[in-house]
Amino acid sequence: MTQVPPRDLFTRRVCLQLDGMDDVTVRRDVAYGPPDGRLSMDVYYPPDQTDDGRWPAVIIVAGYSGAMEPRPTTLTYKEIGWTVSMCQLIALSGMVAIAYTNRDPVADLQTLLEHIHEAARSLRIDAARVGIVAVSGNVPTALTTLMQDATRTPACAVFGCGFLLDLNDTTHVADAARQFGFANPGAGRAITDLRRDVPLLITRAGRDQFPGINASIDSFIRQGLIENLPITFVNHAEGPHAFDLFDDSRTSRDILRQTLRFLRQHLTAESSDASVTHD
Repeated sequence: MTQVPPRDLFTRRVCLQLDGMDDVTVRRDVAYGPPDGRLSMDVYYPPDQTDDGRWPAVIIVAGYSGAMEPRPTTLTYKEIGWTVSMCQLIALSGMVAIAYTNRDPVADLQTLLEHIHEAARSLRIDAARVGIVAVSGNVPTALTTLMQDATRTPACAVFGCGFLLDLNDTTHVADAARQFGFANPGAGRAITDLRRDVPLLITRAGRDQFPGINASIDSFIRQGLIENLPITFVNHAEGPHAFDLFDDSRTSRDILRQTLRFLRQHLTAESSDASVTHD
């Protein structure tokens, strides 16, 4: 989501580039959901696959319909540069990363979660250690997995520079959803509808250029702290929207490292972050 798309918006990679990213193993176009084969996922595995056990996994959530028209790019969300490079970083950090196609953002995310649970053995995934990452307009769809009435709940979640909930009679999220076309299944929901046992990492761009996005984050943080939710909050004071793409600075790279450490902390038994500590 960007107001004036640069030419390389859909091919640009995150600013943290590490040796070995291109060495991860990828199973492409693995079918999930209905037997018509219209839905698929790419599964990224760590380069060291000597472990015979099951890996923790991280889903990159897609909150825009793959069938939306007009399409801003011929690439699917799982094929754009940000998604591919994030999946590579996650896999390089010792976790499986999953990116997928969709048609109905909310329903297909639930279908994917069910598929991962049912096919965990063949995917070599530990279904009890699945986290989610969502950014920008994809965050409202990801939030549905944290609701108390969700059928499958992640072990942790990362929300980057994203619209969250319309609280206190605001309409920032609803207005942006209408303008940009992302799903907004959290309309009418409140902080108290969220589970209280899912660790959250929320990042904010201090110079985000999209109206309402930081107001949404700020109100969510305030009310989340009142409810004592397990929130870790990181503010990139000088960062623009999608700073991991457009601000190649130490701060941006450090926040990406912190994201990987957060996922490792909550999804793996290891505390080491050696693979993501160096430029």
